[in-house]
Amino acid sequence: MIGRLNHVAIAVPDLEAASSQYRETLGAVVGQPKDEPDHGVTVVFIELPNTKIELLYPLGDNSPIKAFLEKNPAGGIHHICYEVEDILAARDQLRASGARVLGSGEPKIGAHGKPVLFLHPKDFNGCLVELEQI
Repeated sequence: MIGRLNHVAIAVPDLEAASSQYRETLGAVVGQPKDEPDHGVTVVFIELPNTKIELLYPLGDNSPIKAFLEKNPAGGIHHICYEVEDILAARDQLRASGARVLGSGEPKIGAHGKPVLFLHPKDFNGCLVELEQI
């Protein structure tokens, strides 16, 4: 069902400092910040030859990243994202196997402009999983 690793998302307490670290220290190609109000985050994508890193910063008081950073003030890995060909078929197969899809279970449009769903971390070894339709 799952395909390529699309990205690893890291919650950061200082988006500019983290972007600069990847750009200046690691020599990576770092995109511009983009607000995603539907998800309560500002994102920056770092392009790598084989995948991407997504830096996440809270957007608004109800941001899930704000709560994550309160528990992890230095930041940390927030989720991993896998590609799927058909997000609705993947959702239905996962639900049938007992996995919990977060939210309403209906895909939202993610930062890449494609449908995404999140899976409960307790069902995946403590890791929040995002699925993105390719």
